[in-house]
Amino acid sequence: MADQDLEPLSLAVERDLRLDLFRGIGLWMIFLDHIPHDVVAWLTLRNYGFSDAAEFFVFISGYLAGYIYGPIVRGGQFLAATKRLLMRAWQMYVAHIMLFLLFTAQIARTVRKFDNPMYEDEFNVHNFLQHPDVLIGQALSLRYKPVNLDVLPLYISLMLAAPLILWGLTRRPNLTLLGSAILYVLARWFDWNFASYPPGTTWYFNPFAWQLMFVFAAWCGVGGVAKLQFVIQSRVALAVAIAWIIFALLIVMTWHSAFLESLVPKWMIKAIYPIDKTDLDMLRFTHFLALALVVSRYLPRHWAPLTSKWLRPVILCGQHSLPIFCFGVFLSFGAHWILMQYTRGVWEQLVVSAAGILIMIALAWLLDRAAKVPNLFVDASEFGATKAAIEPGKA
Repeated sequence: MADQDLEPLSLAVERDLRLDLFRGIGLWMIFLDHIPHDVVAWLTLRNYGFSDAAEFFVFISGYLAGYIYGPIVRGGQFLAATKRLLMRAWQMYVAHIMLFLLFTAQIARTVRKFDNPMYEDEFNVHNFLQHPDVLIGQALSLRYKPVNLDVLPLYISLMLAAPLILWGLTRRPNLTLLGSAILYVLARWFDWNFASYPPGTTWYFNPFAWQLMFVFAAWCGVGGVAKLQFVIQSRVALAVAIAWIIFALLIVMTWHSAFLESLVPKWMIKAIYPIDKTDLDMLRFTHFLALALVVSRYLPRHWAPLTSKWLRPVILCGQHSLPIFCFGVFLSFGAHWILMQYTRGVWEQLVVSAAGILIMIALAWLLDRAAKVPNLFVDASEFGATKAAIEPGKA
């Protein structure tokens, strides 16, 4: 969820609609994945491979940070870039706190109105409703997070570290990337992570591990992708990527079929499990890289359908990712509540899921229209002259 405002500080930046497209697809996938037992969620990536929408967003955020702010830092405007990145982190923090307050209020109202404590336990807000004086402080420090509210704190931490990351990438890109890889290994080896609440728990998305995806993406954004063209265009690399995607698909299918699971050798099961999302397991990272290689090879930057009306709705959602993500959290809970409280039929799941996506599109359209409305600045003297002209008798 990188900076939506792309106006330049030192040079023009061409918007890559592919990033908006996949960010929009990721938002739709997150909405569907947050609805438990929803048949439409079978359309999302997590059911067919090791990675999911989380990798999409972290990579796109890192790439945009490098692509937009890398040249600014390289041009000697480090403080200007730092200011913008820290302001973006602050915007995310405010959005997270507002989302937290409204989300917990939404759940509390549902629990009281329908006398069903299942929701407060399922979404990890029971302790907050019992001890709000203690938990509000934990929430403000990003230690306490209800279910589905884990991702924004990760983005906040990465955006706070972005100025230092970009400073290193613009001077010693390969050494900075190597340092990120070393930090990843050390974090997994020594179990480094930020403390969460209640005591003894940690962040669901470990920033010390997920920074590798962010830094690699930023490395690509500041020019590293040009160095990878020989890999992207390599037929051998393409064959390996496709084989890895197929392998991931077969393994994921074993989660739904006891017969397929019985065909997997025990040594392989020991080697690949657990596929840890918290610490960004290498299976997830490499699966995403395989997908990215295929997309980069067959989806060019100026792909004609990107400007078509058919893809416009999903691209609009991607261009307004922060508000759409926050609103999608409410929609996913509302959809879950409707299906749990009334009916779980397949047709009802289809209607609720489609309605949620249509609402997200409508909100993105409104935000896009609002962004195009020009600002009107009128100083006091102009206002006074206009008022006098309108009311000459009072001049």
